[in-house]
Amino acid sequence: MDAISELDQWLRRRIRMCYWKQWRRTRTKVRNLPALGTSRRHAILTPLSSKSCRHLSQTPATQSGMTNEWLKSQGLIDIRTM
Repeated sequence: MDAISELDQWLRRRIRMCYWKQWRRTRTKVRNLPALGTSRRHAILTPLSSKSCRHLSQTPATQSGMTNEWLKSQGLIDIRTM
């Protein structure tokens, strides 16, 4: 894997982490994750975790909800295509 792809992956994880922190409350996370396509079970269990925001940004719950397509619709530009 080249450095550009690694940087792109890191940036996407970091942005997912920022959204996770922005949602702040557990009930907001439980409400937003299923709206993005995450299963209800994962949407309830993931915010209850005591793990850090950085760790939770890499879980299947956040990655299935905040997909690359969703991040692109939010305005993220793919570094690999620049």
